[in-house]
Amino acid sequence: MQPTTALGTRRIALWSGPRNLSTALMRSFSSRADCFVSDEPFYAAYLCSNSLDHPGRSAVIASQSTDWRVVANQISAGAPPQSCSLWYQKHMAHHMRAEMMGPWLEALDHAFLIRHPGRVIPSYSSVASAMTLAETGLSWQVHLFKHLRATPPVIDADQLRRSPESTLRALCAALGLEWDPAMLHWPAGPHPQDGVWGPHWYANTWASTGFTTDLTPEADPPRPDVPFYDEALDLYHQLHSHCLTA
Repeated sequence: MQPTTALGTRRIALWSGPRNLSTALMRSFSSRADCFVSDEPFYAAYLCSNSLDHPGRSAVIASQSTDWRVVANQISAGAPPQSCSLWYQKHMAHHMRAEMMGPWLEALDHAFLIRHPGRVIPSYSSVASAMTLAETGLSWQVHLFKHLRATPPVIDADQLRRSPESTLRALCAALGLEWDPAMLHWPAGPHPQDGVWGPHWYANTWASTGFTTDLTPEADPPRPDVPFYDEALDLYHQLHSHCLTA
C-alpha cells in the first residue's frame, strides 16, 4: 500500500475489463464522503491508438486528453479534482499499452476487478459488435498484476454481486480503508463523473440504486462462440486464484 501523497490524497487505480460491474463499483466508491472518482481517464488516448468503432467514439475523443502522458501525470502527481482524501480511478486494463508502463504506476494503490469471460463476452457484444481477446482486458490485467511490486487485491464481479457488503469490506480492508456502509447504495441515473460514453454503456447502472443480488448468474455460463475463449478463461483463472476471501 502506497502512503498518502504529498498532496494529501490517496489514489486508488481499479483495473477492470469491460462489462465487469466496474461502473457499479465506481458508484459504490463515489458514495463515500471522502472520495472523488474518475471514469476511464485513458479512454480517449486508447481510441486514438486504434480504429475501433466504439459507440460515441468522436465524443469520447473530444472529452479527454488523447496524450496518455498528460493523463498519467495528472492521475499520479497532479492536484486532485476535489479536496478529498481518496481519489478512486476506474480504469479499463486494455486501455494500457507497452509504452505506458512506467514509474507513475508506483504513485497509485492498485486493485483488480475480474469477471468470468463467459459472461463478459455476450454482454460486451450486445453493445459493440466485435470483441477480441485484447478487449476482454484479461491479458493486460495479468500483465499488470505480475508487474506491480505489491500484490494487489482482486475481487470477482460475481462475488461482488452475490455478497456486496462482505466483498466491499474485504476490499476496503485490503486497501487500508475504513468501511463505509454508504458504499452499498447510490442515487439512480447519470452521475456528474460519468464519461460521455455513459448513454451507450451504463443503462443498467443508471437504473440501479445498489448491487442487484437477485440476479446472481449461474455457475457455468454457456460457452461463447469466439476463438479466444479458452485463452481468456485461462487468464481469468490465473487472476481468480488471487481473489480476496469475503
